[in-house]
Amino acid sequence: MSEYVYPVLFGMACGLFDRILMLRTDYRQYPTYLHGKIIHVALGFIASALGAVAVPALMEENITAITFLTVAASQFREVRNMERNTLAQLDSYELVTRGSTYIEGIAVAFESRNYLVIFTAMITTLVYIEFNIVVGLIAALICILISKKLMGGGKLKDIVDIEFIKPHFVNEGLYIDNIYIMNIGLPQRQEEILKYGMGFILKPKNFDARSTIANLGQRQAILHDVAVALGVYRDSGTPALVPLAKRDLEDGRVAVFVLPQNRDIQRALEIIGNTPTLENAIRMPTERNTKEE
Repeated sequence: MSEYVYPVLFGMACGLFDRILMLRTDYRQYPTYLHGKIIHVALGFIASALGAVAVPALMEENITAITFLTVAASQFREVRNMERNTLAQLDSYELVTRGSTYIEGIAVAFESRNYLVIFTAMITTLVYIEFNIVVGLIAALICILISKKLMGGGKLKDIVDIEFIKPHFVNEGLYIDNIYIMNIGLPQRQEEILKYGMGFILKPKNFDARSTIANLGQRQAILHDVAVALGVYRDSGTPALVPLAKRDLEDGRVAVFVLPQNRDIQRALEIIGNTPTLENAIRMPTERNTKEE
């Protein structure tokens, strides 16, 4: 087995490097810096070790080594549960919550990235053994590019057009364009909303996009990302200042009403456009097979 030491170490290094590249803390501040990152880097090291060791074990016809991958799958499912439970507990203390759909998407992403690490470690170790380290480096680069592509996912700007619309009142009713948001009776609250409030209209590019942005979880993700990036003008116990997203029942447009502390329109447009399209919210009714079987 000594002949496999360098390929295994090489595969582990490539897998761990791949996990580090996929681990980033952006404006949403998750995973947290520094301890949250340590957990995921450690799990990435374990995943890369399992993937790298599995190759020489199978080449030596040690078929029972495949049980390591089975154990790994069960352990990384626990990673999803850990992330889900952690984020669900934290969500109750957010001024603008993520929502369960967003949380589930994050949890699934963290689990799947460990499988990408196993895949990278296995491929690079196998290529090193069969060829040499130079070809192994090329294989590692290809695996990293594949991982980055799979990690990216869709963005909201791919399926909707976003337009800034200033909020306005009709009597006590708050509107974004012609879409009713909520009723505000207190003049003081109306003044605050007109001073700090911002409105955006999301126009779906097709019928599938209309169904996707109608999902309540997708709309809540938009509100959360804007609140995290630009702040939010509210505190607990102020329901009149809660950001909302309401849908036009006629054409499927969605009006987004937010009260950011930083009223940067261009920045807000970028944040909304870069909100991930949640996998659990995606609907494609036009793909339905209408042929009778």
